[in-house]
Amino acid sequence: MSASARLPFDQPDLLRVAPQLCALQAQGPIHRIRTAVGDEAWLVTDHAQVRRLLSDDRLGRSHREPENAARTGESALFGGPHGDFDTESTHHARMRTLLQPHFSPKHMRALRPRIDTLTTQLLDDLDGGPQPADLHTALALPLPILVICELLGVPYEDRDQFRAWTEAAGDIRDRARSEQGLGELFGYGMRLVVDKRKSPGDDVISRLCATDGVSDSEAAMLSMALLFAGHETTVVQIGMGALLLLANPGQWNALLDNPGLVPNAIEELLRAPGKSGGGIPRYARTDFEIDGVTIQAGELVLLDNGAANHDPAVFAEPDHVDVTRHASAHLTFGHGLRYCIGAPLARMELQAVFTQLIPRFPTMRLAVPVEDLTIRRDVLTGGLTALPVTW
Repeated sequence: MSASARLPFDQPDLLRVAPQLCALQAQGPIHRIRTAVGDEAWLVTDHAQVRRLLSDDRLGRSHREPENAARTGESALFGGPHGDFDTESTHHARMRTLLQPHFSPKHMRALRPRIDTLTTQLLDDLDGGPQPADLHTALALPLPILVICELLGVPYEDRDQFRAWTEAAGDIRDRARSEQGLGELFGYGMRLVVDKRKSPGDDVISRLCATDGVSDSEAAMLSMALLFAGHETTVVQIGMGALLLLANPGQWNALLDNPGLVPNAIEELLRAPGKSGGGIPRYARTDFEIDGVTIQAGELVLLDNGAANHDPAVFAEPDHVDVTRHASAHLTFGHGLRYCIGAPLARMELQAVFTQLIPRFPTMRLAVPVEDLTIRRDVLTGGLTALPVTW
């Protein structure tokens, strides 16, 4: 099968899946495509297949010959293979064992009041400021940074510095910039680890440093991975969730009338964004078949969780936002052994935002047409560049 489509697909409507992706999805569950850098890959768009393959140990993040592997982009973080082919599963299991306790229900419950307070403070500032305001810079961006700083024990005053490094690390077009950003971020993590060993606190980095067998470099690597993943993706989710509600005033009003719907609505807002970036990269560790298509060892397989979240076989009228929909089957956080460790934290932040934002600003509306909004295409996580609102 030859590749006839190339990522990223053109997406004229920010709130709808790219037409080309919808067309592919209607043709079947798996497609031969080219990535943004021209390499051939397989794109899986069917919900059932994506869910199954996310737990399939015949796929992994590593490659036996990484220098010859197909790439999705130039990001040093996510653009190509990651990890050692022979030890990947052992390393991944160790990483989850070290990190999972820090996201336990006990730790999350302890953090919830602080997240609520931080959200209130940001909304106070928004309410006292000029209109129109940018909800991205006023709320979506600072809240996840504040939260991850408190969780990890990272100084908030360093936010501009580490934010610049995480943005550089996530660059999908300039590999040298991505590698430099990643290096700067790791160096910063090493300095934090040295400080925490001298003066530990009640935070993740200090607890990692106190764990037997965890070296400085491992503590720094794990901490900076959390710093990146723990705020970049949630910034995007808050911004896109707010946009989906503001662009669908009936859904905003439904939550205003019935705040008890917010937890359910969060799952729909996690499902609904019409992403078309290709999804989660995996490499075949052996030859096997997907829906009758032979995948050869070493080939790149993209598990498009965004397409899966818009599979009409699972979610009726998938482009329609419905806060009463039962959308918990979405695959935004993945599935199986690699399910996102930080999912409980992201849900808490989203619940704090929409539990407070809507009753506090019941008449909030977009200050510009949806067509005037733009998405970042140069970084791994994407997300809105701005979200102008008034009330």
